[in-house]
Amino acid sequence: MKTNIFKQYSVLAMILVILSASCTKDFEKINTDPVSYGPNNFDPNYTLTSAQLTYTGSIDFSYDTWRGNLIYCSTMMQGLSTVVSYWAGDKYMLNEGYTAAYWGNGAVGAYIEQVRPVVDVVEFTKGQQKYNNVHQIARIWKALIFARLTDLYGDVPYFQAGQGYYTSVFNPKYDSQQAIYTDLLKEVEEATNALNASNDKVTGDVIYKGDIEKWKRFGNSLLLRLAMRLVKVDETTAKNYATKVIGKTMTSNADDAFLVHDTSGDRVTQNRNSQVLLGDGGQEHFYVKWSKTFIDLLKNTADPRLGKIAVTKLYLSDGSKNQNASFDANPAVQKGMPNGKDLGAVPSQNVSSDPFYTTMPDYSSPHPNMLKRNGVTFILSYAQTELLLAEAAQRWAIGGSAATHFSNGVKAGITGLAPYDANMAIPATTADTYLLANAYNATTGLQQINTQYWLQSNIQFDFYETWSNWRRTGFPALTPVVFPGNATNGTIPRRFPYPVEEAAKNGVNYQAASSAVIGGDKLTGRVWWDKQ
Repeated sequence: MKTNIFKQYSVLAMILVILSASCTKDFEKINTDPVSYGPNNFDPNYTLTSAQLTYTGSIDFSYDTWRGNLIYCSTMMQGLSTVVSYWAGDKYMLNEGYTAAYWGNGAVGAYIEQVRPVVDVVEFTKGQQKYNNVHQIARIWKALIFARLTDLYGDVPYFQAGQGYYTSVFNPKYDSQQAIYTDLLKEVEEATNALNASNDKVTGDVIYKGDIEKWKRFGNSLLLRLAMRLVKVDETTAKNYATKVIGKTMTSNADDAFLVHDTSGDRVTQNRNSQVLLGDGGQEHFYVKWSKTFIDLLKNTADPRLGKIAVTKLYLSDGSKNQNASFDANPAVQKGMPNGKDLGAVPSQNVSSDPFYTTMPDYSSPHPNMLKRNGVTFILSYAQTELLLAEAAQRWAIGGSAATHFSNGVKAGITGLAPYDANMAIPATTADTYLLANAYNATTGLQQINTQYWLQSNIQFDFYETWSNWRRTGFPALTPVVFPGNATNGTIPRRFPYPVEEAAKNGVNYQAASSAVIGGDKLTGRVWWDKQ
């Protein structure tokens, strides 16, 4: 894959140069929108590719992944743990630059790198039958992008976002999360139903390579996830949409949505979680470990995934980033590091002389097979979808047996590690044995389902989703870290504050949104669907 993320803009630049060469002769054309007027061979597939790639991490050294997904979400949710001082999420400290990273800082962030290109695709293809499937996939992808943004911050610019080129609105208002979710559900349902395998081939799709039937199942699975966010604030709507997608969601691990990175092309395709955890920007390669909460749960239930995803003694004694072939993957020796661990000093950059160095190899790190630069970034999985269907069945007695969906989800999670590496494959019989010892119990069903969802999302390195589902359900019951000087009075954060630079860039709209946050515009505030 050698996709140039800026190709669309180069094409548009050439259009403008050509038009300007005949300024008086073609006055009407010069003053016409070059995208809507432009050459017939402009292909929005390139821009769709850009939006898909940047959803997996910023093109500028993965700042959104590093700070949002890993520094904050992974540690707050006790999937990962660290003693690196600048990983503020581990101890509920507020670093406003880090919590703003996903929104955007300078030339990077979701609004610049994800929203703009996907809005361009949606707008350019609107009403063009020859791009019907590109248009519908872009609508679904746009919903995916905005769902994460609103889940992290609450009310955000939505209806006017990315529309500056088309509407000249450069200071978009913040829309209520309730209104955003209402539109997300509508958009995903309409777009999914409008996909047609007999129409245009989507050549820019790097997720399913244009497989329309898989996109239909993805769309319905995303619709289910969006619906289940609302169980505490609008259960009627949640149940209604969950009912609509029964029998239309993902059917096996073959439907899992993930992007396979390609390091032989542009650097933008590197796996961003791997890039950070291999220490490209700091000390993460040695001082970030699986959390004790996470490892203990896997060990206590004899989960067969433990022997595939965790290793001790990963790095050489000199602190080198070169992986040590003698690392230990034995499940019996795995040991998670407690969150909030205070070693009494800031770890040294020179780990070979660090007095705390000797304790680090004893804690479990993610297996090297999970940290490939050309590995995969998971987006949505069959395992997650089946667990959500299990919850819908448990709550509302719809869509079949909760126990069956639970078993399907757990089994899919156990047997679905091969995209990371073929050596991580676990046989179905092993999953069956695990399920016999950890059978579904309706009495504690919601706890079981969502604990498994927590495990699955952690294993997929999608800690954004781990945090959202935990806030929605409260499962698993995590013991908060109480660290001196924390910003939340010892409670697990509930949302990211708005970027402070919004006050200068979009002041009136920012002030209205900031004032409306339930509990205040801080780490302890709550988004609309996170009802107490």
